[in-house]
Amino acid sequence: MGTNGMVTSSHYLATEIGHHALKRGGNVVDAAVSMWFAMTLTKPDLVGAAGEVPILLYLSDEETVLAINGSGPAPKAASIAWFRENGYELIPEDGFTPAVVPGAFDAWLMALDLYGTFSLADCLKPSIDIASDGYPIQPTMVRSITASQERFAREWPTTAAVYLPGGKPPVVGQVVKNPDWARTFKEVAELERTERRSGRTAGITACRDHFYRGPMAEKMVDFMGSYHCHDVYGKENTGLMTLEDLEKYEACIDKPITSNYRGLDVYKCGPWTQGPAQLELYNLLEGFDLRAMGHNSVDYLHTWTEAAKLAFADREHYYGDPDFADVPLDMLLSKSYADERRELIDPKEASMLLRPGRAEPVELVATTIKGGFEGDTVHCEAVDPMGNMISATPSGGWIRTSPLVPGLGFPMGTRGQQFNLTEGHPNCLMPEKKPRITLTPSLVMKDGEPYMVYGTPGGDGQDQWTSQFFLNYVDFDMDVQLALDKPSIHTNHFTGSFWPKMVRPGELRAEPSVPEDVLAGLSERGHKVVVDRPWSHGRCLAIRYDPHTGVKYGGASPRTGDGYAIGW
Repeated sequence: MGTNGMVTSSHYLATEIGHHALKRGGNVVDAAVSMWFAMTLTKPDLVGAAGEVPILLYLSDEETVLAINGSGPAPKAASIAWFRENGYELIPEDGFTPAVVPGAFDAWLMALDLYGTFSLADCLKPSIDIASDGYPIQPTMVRSITASQERFAREWPTTAAVYLPGGKPPVVGQVVKNPDWARTFKEVAELERTERRSGRTAGITACRDHFYRGPMAEKMVDFMGSYHCHDVYGKENTGLMTLEDLEKYEACIDKPITSNYRGLDVYKCGPWTQGPAQLELYNLLEGFDLRAMGHNSVDYLHTWTEAAKLAFADREHYYGDPDFADVPLDMLLSKSYADERRELIDPKEASMLLRPGRAEPVELVATTIKGGFEGDTVHCEAVDPMGNMISATPSGGWIRTSPLVPGLGFPMGTRGQQFNLTEGHPNCLMPEKKPRITLTPSLVMKDGEPYMVYGTPGGDGQDQWTSQFFLNYVDFDMDVQLALDKPSIHTNHFTGSFWPKMVRPGELRAEPSVPEDVLAGLSERGHKVVVDRPWSHGRCLAIRYDPHTGVKYGGASPRTGDGYAIGW
């Protein structure tokens, strides 16, 4: 708890950096930008400088909530025809062909320019120090590097030079440095200092141009255009991206979507994310007395799962980049639509159909292909002394799916794998279109005043785990930390967002601390229960803010041990 500021992030060093940003007089944007740069270094298996980000921001002086769309589009040369003609059944998870334009860098610099107070150099300095001096590597990173060490050593010498020191994976606590990253962003910081003489915006704009139109853009495009990177299908291709793709990109301010749950206005990003599914889920669950069912009882978890199946069926059928797809949000988020859909929930039997609203149900067929990346990322939040709130879920640019660009110290992203190759689908690949991403921060208001921010890494599981945290807090009267700690479940009763887009009809995955009799009861109702490893469902973070007392309540899930909350 704290009366001044509170920050959370997916790595304790990043949280400490955000904490110091607030204590030095910065606001939530200054803190979040600083944390993002730090996480691209300390969690490079989950986020990188060439990734993407959705951001939700509450501005206390304007009393408004806004979203920033930091998702990048497909290159102009990327098309369904190109992938089909080159023998692809799905867009691969790795290599250069799934690369989209990096959106996060522009989004964060836009936020800093419009709403922050720090210089970019101020935000960069702690991370440049980390890249130069090194940081002790944590167990999760060691496991990730070890899993990819053969590929790094055999195919990606730029990656091996940083993450296989001495030719082998680092051990826990070994100090890892990234000199190319440090050099790259020192140049960015120096450029800003030079151009800042013409004003704060001029300095930040020069850095955006350096990334998207200058030397950094040239290095990215030159590398993808000359290096044949092989992918999960065994094919070798150069990239599809050009300088023109990068030059045209601009992040944008977007209108968030919202729905009310038991007196709380929950805000999410639009259908270019999976965020609307959480609002649909809340609308469905609002018609049940969850408290009377009992926390994590058979009735509660069955009802939650069946409602989640309906919400995610709509995600699969309707969601996509709204600049290219007509997404009927007014219908999907209406209370009357939820009343209609709620009638489909059988209190005693699990559905095995995919049932999008006002469309034909789909008979799901389990996929036989296994493997692939389930999807993961990072999250950060802040509430400052002025009552501003920010929630962001940055991702992409993972070291496991693309090699480090020579001289830059970070890889390209592979978010294009989240498109599908079905003509006419709202999320089908098209040139210059953005994929529907799984990243989904949350922000909550009550009676027009700031209330809460929350979010988690975890691909398709994000809105599932965070909804259970939120329900724990709202319906079951838990405090923030206990609500984060309680065991959770999730369903995979839809097509997965990441390659190989696995379909697992009826599957319900539970952490083992869910009581055995509850798991047995769920199995009796037809759910295909799978028990996961302990403490394996996401790494949810949350801050509850009471504007009347000024007290902030921060929490971080103990899962993986890397996330942290700090307030004072």
